[in-house]
Amino acid sequence: MNIPINNQPRIVIIGGGFAGIHLLKKLIKTKKFQLVLIDKHNYHTFQPLLYQVSTSSLEPDSIAYPLRKLIASVDNAYFRLAEVTSIDAESNTLHSTIGDLTYDHLVIATGSKTNYFGNDSIEKNGMGMKTIPQALNIRSLILQNLEKATITSNKEEREALLNFVIAGAGPTGVELSGAIAEVRNNIVPKDYIDIKASEIKIHLLEGLDRVLPPMSEKASAKAKKFLEDLGVQIHLDTMVEEYDGVVVKTNKNDNLRSKTFIWSAGVTGAPVQGLNASALVNKANRYTVNTFNQIEGYDNIFAIGDIALMQSEKYPKGHPMVAQPAIQQGEHLAKNLIRIQEEKKLKPFDYFDKGTMATIGRNKAVVDLKKSTFGGFFAWFIWMFVHLWFLVGFRNRIVTFFNWTYSYINFDRAARLIIRPFKGERENEDLVN
Repeated sequence: MNIPINNQPRIVIIGGGFAGIHLLKKLIKTKKFQLVLIDKHNYHTFQPLLYQVSTSSLEPDSIAYPLRKLIASVDNAYFRLAEVTSIDAESNTLHSTIGDLTYDHLVIATGSKTNYFGNDSIEKNGMGMKTIPQALNIRSLILQNLEKATITSNKEEREALLNFVIAGAGPTGVELSGAIAEVRNNIVPKDYIDIKASEIKIHLLEGLDRVLPPMSEKASAKAKKFLEDLGVQIHLDTMVEEYDGVVVKTNKNDNLRSKTFIWSAGVTGAPVQGLNASALVNKANRYTVNTFNQIEGYDNIFAIGDIALMQSEKYPKGHPMVAQPAIQQGEHLAKNLIRIQEEKKLKPFDYFDKGTMATIGRNKAVVDLKKSTFGGFFAWFIWMFVHLWFLVGFRNRIVTFFNWTYSYINFDRAARLIIRPFKGERENEDLVN
């Protein structure tokens, strides 16, 4: 890998997602370690806004940040574009597509990937939305299907092209449904005079009895009303059984014809091969870690973010697989690694829940804070501020802010471009983010 050897302890970080980059940024400042960041991409993806790329609100460079820019002008940090294939814990060595590398401390921050729950037809024919290439595929598919609908004379074909089905009513599914509804309500009447907005149907499917199951019942009820006001058809207690590329079959025999089926119904961990099987909880595919984020059975191998399962009385299933736990674990582990170097006692991780939020569309969002829940314009404003704040890079914040301002004033989505036509090859490989 062409990493020089020096007298500093080498910390290797696998994954440039929220956990990995926040760990890296904290450790760079200390200049106590040699740092190596490895990722399949050369950029960090701000995943909470992927749905805005897929619905033409933002270009991908608004939510992506070059990983090398994090280590620019730093002489103790390196980035390598590669895939880690396995770990040999006995020799403190990792194997990758570009060679092997030894480490003193290893941090696995590989995040999560889409969970299809073993349903091959959905994995093969559905659209995932976990990476920027997948979001661009969805954007192209939506626009291509609208174009095809303007020229087809076949009633069933037109219905399938204008039906949009989203499986999973968590934050991603709710936000995506609301965004597609706004495209239908604001863009289609201006751009597609051959299509009546009323012809476009948006179906949101959820296996549980309410939308936004991770949030409070009050927030769920508000979100449901916001979605229905936008014209989204919500199907609760509904499980997808099969999708052949045209028909979505469910447990309620609701066979929905659709050429656009988006799967946002769950994620699972993305572990690296090589560690003892006992370190993994197979159902969640996450590494079992202690309160110091050490993987069970290893002193110098850590896991942070979505891939880490830190169970406690308060979080028996581990922390939620969202950005905040990843950010906080990354920053906390940086402090503990410094403590190891200084031969001090490690401090346990204590997650501070800053609340949960989801946006449903223009002026519509819901926010859960400890003992209060609210929705509407104020919640939407808070949602915008928080997401701008956590975007990596000043340029990203400015570009995103101006795009949002333009869209708000003009009821428009400037990025509705078919730059890379979607040809049917599903990009189901969830790369490390």
